[in-house]
Amino acid sequence: MRAFAAAALAGAGIDGAEIDADLLIGHVLGQSRGQVQAGAIMGSVLSDTDAAAILALVQRREKREPLQHITGRAPFRGLELNVGPGVFVPRPETEGVAQLAIDALRSMADPEPIGVDLGTGSGAIALALATEVPHARVYACENSADAFPWTSRNFTEVAADNATLVFADLAGAFTELNGTVSVVVSNPPYIPADAIPRDPEVRLFDPAHALFGGPDGLDIVRLVSQTGLRLLRAGGVLVIEHGELQGAEIRALLDADGWRATATHRDLTTRDRSTTALRAPVDPAN
Repeated sequence: MRAFAAAALAGAGIDGAEIDADLLIGHVLGQSRGQVQAGAIMGSVLSDTDAAAILALVQRREKREPLQHITGRAPFRGLELNVGPGVFVPRPETEGVAQLAIDALRSMADPEPIGVDLGTGSGAIALALATEVPHARVYACENSADAFPWTSRNFTEVAADNATLVFADLAGAFTELNGTVSVVVSNPPYIPADAIPRDPEVRLFDPAHALFGGPDGLDIVRLVSQTGLRLLRAGGVLVIEHGELQGAEIRALLDADGWRATATHRDLTTRDRSTTALRAPVDPAN
């Protein structure tokens, strides 16, 4: 079954077909990938029921339904998140974006630094901040009625008592925190409206609300910039995820808004993936 599943997925054009095959088999059998591989080596025999269940999942994946939708789970750093239709599936490259925000929070001299995740989706970044920087207070907002049940479920399951979730538009969220936040992070929708995502998993299954950011892809980035200026204290850090070709344009946007020390960072594949900036002190003359 393992060889058959891997071949079927490879034939459907899926990168890492063997990995997906192992994870689908493991999902049915309640086993880790290593256990699935060991079972294949030892020649374990599947029951007819398990074989039929695995075949059904392989057929769904052949149609490019995301693996995470099929299993209902998505790993993110040290977390296992609930995901499904209506919520953006967290990507490995976003783990590096979260690391920038985590490092910034840890570097703050504040005894209880505040982090804010704007447009949290599944809650991946916010919950990573809350669990990995336990002395911080973390706030997150999401405004999609389809995504929010998944977000709420993840916040409940992780049960980080230093994390707060609200249903709100990012532009007006957390006014009570104005001028007190240490780090603002966001993975906003940034694909231009007329662009067609390359991967079928994204094009066919990810919610448009989480993908498209207006004509140039930067409508929500502009809102994140303005909200960050409102929330952050002087010296606070802004972290924005974006597409690999958007770094220069986003730096120019942030520079025009008055941010300092704008810098674009590469992910592990050497693609530009995120931009950071510092909140300048407020000019008392303005």
